[in-house]
Amino acid sequence: MPHSAAIISGIQRMVLYETRARYFLVGSNHAQTRHRVLKIDRTEPKDLVIIDDKHVYNQQEVRELLGRLDLGNRTKIGQKGSSGLSRAVTAFGIVGFVRFLEGYYIVLITKHRKMADIGGHSIYKIEDTSMIYIPNDSVRVTHPDEARYVRIFQNVDLSSNFYFSYSYDLSHSLQYNLTLLQRPYELWSSVPISSDDEMHRKSKQDCFDIFEDEGLPTQVVYGVRNEPYYKYVWNAKLLERVKDIVHPDWLMYIIHGFCGQSKLLIYGHPLHITLIARRSSKFAGTRFLKRGANCEGDVANEVETEQIVHDASVMSFTAGSYSSYVQVRGSVPLYWSQDISTMMPKPPIRLDQADPYAHVAGLHFDQMLQRFGSPIIILNLVKKREKRKHEKILSEELYPAVINLNQFLPPEHGIEYIAWDMARYTKSKLCNVLDRLGMIAENVVKRTGFFINRSEFYCHTLRLDDRWEDAGGYITASGRLQTGVLRTNCVDCLDRTNTAQFMVGKCALAYQLYALGMIDKPKLQFDTDCVRLFEELYEDHGDTLSLQYGGSQLVHRVKTYRKIAPWTQHSKDIMQTLSRYYSNAFSDADRQDSINLFLQVYQPSESKPHLWELPTDFYLHQSSTMALPQESRSYTLWWTHGILAYLPLPYDEVPCEETMKKVEAKRVNRFDESIDIYTEFFKPYEITSFDDTFCIAMTNSAREFMPKTVGLDPSPFTVRKPEETGKSVLPNKSSKEEAVIQRKTAASAPPAPNEEAMSSSSEDDSEEDRDDDASVSQRSTPIKLLTESVDSTRTQEVHKQLSLHPILLLCGYCYLANSIYPLADQNSQLCVLEKEAVSSFPEDSVFEVSAPQVDTDSRDVFERHVLTGQGQLRALCRDDMLMYREYVKNRYL
Repeated sequence: MPHSAAIISGIQRMVLYETRARYFLVGSNHAQTRHRVLKIDRTEPKDLVIIDDKHVYNQQEVRELLGRLDLGNRTKIGQKGSSGLSRAVTAFGIVGFVRFLEGYYIVLITKHRKMADIGGHSIYKIEDTSMIYIPNDSVRVTHPDEARYVRIFQNVDLSSNFYFSYSYDLSHSLQYNLTLLQRPYELWSSVPISSDDEMHRKSKQDCFDIFEDEGLPTQVVYGVRNEPYYKYVWNAKLLERVKDIVHPDWLMYIIHGFCGQSKLLIYGHPLHITLIARRSSKFAGTRFLKRGANCEGDVANEVETEQIVHDASVMSFTAGSYSSYVQVRGSVPLYWSQDISTMMPKPPIRLDQADPYAHVAGLHFDQMLQRFGSPIIILNLVKKREKRKHEKILSEELYPAVINLNQFLPPEHGIEYIAWDMARYTKSKLCNVLDRLGMIAENVVKRTGFFINRSEFYCHTLRLDDRWEDAGGYITASGRLQTGVLRTNCVDCLDRTNTAQFMVGKCALAYQLYALGMIDKPKLQFDTDCVRLFEELYEDHGDTLSLQYGGSQLVHRVKTYRKIAPWTQHSKDIMQTLSRYYSNAFSDADRQDSINLFLQVYQPSESKPHLWELPTDFYLHQSSTMALPQESRSYTLWWTHGILAYLPLPYDEVPCEETMKKVEAKRVNRFDESIDIYTEFFKPYEITSFDDTFCIAMTNSAREFMPKTVGLDPSPFTVRKPEETGKSVLPNKSSKEEAVIQRKTAASAPPAPNEEAMSSSSEDDSEEDRDDDASVSQRSTPIKLLTESVDSTRTQEVHKQLSLHPILLLCGYCYLANSIYPLADQNSQLCVLEKEAVSSFPEDSVFEVSAPQVDTDSRDVFERHVLTGQGQLRALCRDDMLMYREYVKNRYL
């Protein structure tokens, strides 16, 4: 049966060589066994002439080629000018080609750093770039405004939060990438097979002789290279000029946003939690200059955030366990803006254009239905009650638009609208904001589901859980798919939105960990190592996105809404507010010009006014307003044709011939280096230092978050409450330092009982939810070992509830052997053990214990257990099920 794998780019290192008439860009794979050569003409003053012979060279052939070029370009003795072939720069990828008023420039990545690893596929952050002018000085036609355009273009800092990968498509979600590789053979047979490489020019029989010689079954492996989702690609326009000329290995697409990865250790078992945020390149800009939506349905500050959890002990996409959850933030999809002509912190909101049929909202939600499926859930966090109507204007316009669009959709696929005034609830002392967000998050995750590439565990069927039974999504034979998405927005989509997304992500993370078999209940508590690590990721994520759009870091964080932020945070919040205000007033206009030029929304020309002379960039982002539409779009059938037939599945992920048109495939064997992810990841041909590896530098829950005190539960799902033991978390500290630590830990603890009683009186919290949250601190953790931190009184009460059982006797032996507590109560059931001291020292607690008598029923259970482990299964009867449920109930619940 054939299968598919992602193609690893054959060009990961490149060297730019220079002569007077040409640039020669020599690219190679990481092992430097396969090379390609790109020839760029330098004699054209304004045109870009590139020649790619699409031939694959080996190392010897490249050396001979460079030698001939060097020899042929040497000048005669006494002639002025450079001689031979000179090496200009070493790079790791091409960002693109750009032209202003003179000739073309090439932008190369000269430094990069690994930021994450997903299934052996490395994700890199751009650290430095080099912008090189292509035409020779002898043919250069200078222009006085060229230098100014170069400065504006370089104002987009490519070393700040731009990411790429040689083998993983960052513009698509993990769900899309994995479902693409699992599409049926019939569809792959309809895709044209690329045969540009030397090995693939052979016939099919020649390609697979190696398998027949070894006696292995003939197997076809397709190397897959998918067309990116250009909405999240930031250098698509810069590569547009050469896209159809050069081999696809030269094309590398970059995204803008955030990427972070941390390691969660569960009793030594590694789990990687990755957060990837993709910022849209459509209608992109800064805070007050880009609001609402353009005429094509693209909204400002649109960011797709994906959290990926995978078992790091197995890195193969086919054999490993991977889970992901996607949510979106973006400005309210209406025609609206804010007047910044007057200097004020909150400029008035105005609706620029009447849209009675919700045309622009329909275009926006059409894009979302096509990418995510249904249901689309809107979480609107803008204010409802204001003395002066400000944010409320947007809600009064958005809600009727959603009602208008929903009347034409089937009811089961309608857009869901949730409006909640988060700012008002934050000011109320009777309401807990995060509790309410947790309730919303639970409902959202149950509606959309999440993606996982493995089937359910059998224990999930045996130990039924109410939350897991209601989990949504689309269940397949190989796992579960996320259908639909949550779209969160406030006015700026920064502070409130980031906190809401964190709570939804926290809820989804609990379901992901439960589906991976790491916790026994899909619920996570605050003040655990796992949630602290996840909160740190989301804070970095929020700060990064806030800097990109608003010019400052987050003002209100998760700790602010938990009301546990230290007093020093208030002064920081004031400074961030002032920084955001300064950025919006003085630097946003220049940043907007840079983004417009980088994304080629504006292309300089002699016949057009300069970028800095334009009174507004409205017509650059609203291009279709200047042209008469060829076909009028229906106001009732506002979605793309064919989407409804596949809902709730997203149309982009449906295995059909239409979606396969965006896929390029080539036929390879199992050992081809273009799909060998293991060699690509481990790099056996390089001498590397273990201390420099990415896994060492990654944030680690056991190293950064778990207290170092011996005897604490090492589980990352245990709530850390030092005040319960009355001791400091960190030993060997002075009394003053211990007092400071205790104050900090007490500030991060849940509210006092009287505060909980006040918050529980809110009309929005039901008694059932409060009871459930109160009991989850024990049920959401893995099975706890019997350690010194266990209270002896509580343990004796548990033992009194259980009947005498060999497991109980074994636990008693463990207690005695480790000297957990002295057996003062001679009437206890543990006294059935006949103990005899082994050591002559009275302080020693090691005892010799006689083997307990095992009855026939227990022996029968053990024998059946051994037979089951050997594969000899016996059908479970009703008594077995009842006994197992009773055991689980008494042991764990």
